[in-house]
Formats: sequence, structure tokens, C-alpha cells
Amino acid sequence: MNLLKDLFHLFYPNLCATCHQQLLQNESVICTICRHDLPLTHITDFTQNKIIDAFYGKVIIEKAFALLFYRKNNITKKLIEELKYKGNEEIGILFGDWLGELLKENKEFNDIDYIIPVPLHKKRLKERGYNQVTKFGQTLSNHLKKPLVENKLIRVSATKTQTLKTRFERFRNNDTKFLLTDIDFFKNKHILLIDDVITTGATLEACAKEFLNSKDCKISVLTIAYTE
Repeated sequence: MNLLKDLFHLFYPNLCATCHQQLLQNESVICTICRHDLPLTHITDFTQNKIIDAFYGKVIIEKAFALLFYRKNNITKKLIEELKYKGNEEIGILFGDWLGELLKENKEFNDIDYIIPVPLHKKRLKERGYNQVTKFGQTLSNHLKKPLVENKLIRVSATKTQTLKTRFERFRNNDTKFLLTDIDFFKNKHILLIDDVITTGATLEACAKEFLNSKDCKISVLTIAYTE
């Protein structure tokens, strides 16, 4: 069995998702060097930070956290592009494990009831074949022992891909709308909205505002990365 595995990796080597060097036997998805280069946010206060500030005056967010900084042409950008556009869902699993262990240890999100991934429009989902945060959410769910709910929040309008818009255009984008299919389901619940990266916060804000239609629903936010 080990011989077959070695032969497989000889012809189809596991490569680092960022530097594309061959991974060593004990490495997964990204190499040790690239992992050490990841720009961690080191956020310690989940109730007062720059992510919370992005929603100030728009919608109340209970807690918020992102693991990495997202900057132009940095290693995080490469990872998000691999996850989002190149089908490398192992990246979502990697960060689901990383954040799952972190959050299980610090118990910051122990009181949440459901994990809710930001949905893709059905047309975009059909084109891409997957939602880039699904595997991330499933892995988080396994660690936190909280259910991942994917069919209650839907995106009801498609927009141009966000990567083709300027930051100002994304901020002013009012075309993205979300809809809860069962408002009463989230009554008196605390939900954790998850996404791959937060830029202006407009998409997560639109999602959060839809949850406000559920009586006494509280909202927290978690993303892999945050744009400074």
C-alpha cells in the first residue's frame, strides 16, 4: 500500500498551494515555510476590533474574528484565489481545522446555535460547482459541535464578480440581496455568519440585516481573512 502511495505521489506530487513546491510527508496543503509567512491578525478581543468597526452604525455584530490579513499580492490572496476559483477546497478544510481548534480552545463562540455560510447565487454555484466556504463550514461544525445550516439563507440576485469591481463600487453595491426561507427558525438564536474574506463588509452586512427579520436573532461573523 505504501509503495502504491509513493508511486502515486511520484507522478502526482502534492504541491504547496502558494509556492507550488512539493510538500513533505508531514505537510498538508501549504508548506511549512509558507505557513510561517501567513500574516496572522492576532486579534484577541472578539467584541472590539476593526472587523466589528466595519459594521458600526449599520448592523449590530456580537463578535467577529478573522485569522489572516488579506493584502494585494500577499500569500493570503493566493490562497483565497486557489480556494475560490481553482477548486482547491482542501484550503477550506485546512483553515476550518485551524480556526476550529482555536475557537474550541478559547470558547469565544460556544454560545452560537448555527453556522451559516454566505450563499452563492444558484447560477454562480452551477458555474463554479461548489461554494468555497462549504468545506470550511463543515470542518468548523465538526470542531465546534454546532450545525451548519446551508438552505435557510439564499442569495436571490446575481452580481458581477466582486474581483472585477473597485473597493468603492463594492461598497455601493446594492444588487446583492439575501432572503431567509424560514424566519421563525432563527428566532432567539445566535448565528455565526462565515465567509472566506471580508473587504468592505457589504455582503456580510446584507446577510446580517436579513437575519434581523427573525425576532431577537443575534449575529456574529467569522472569516478566513480580513482586508486591512
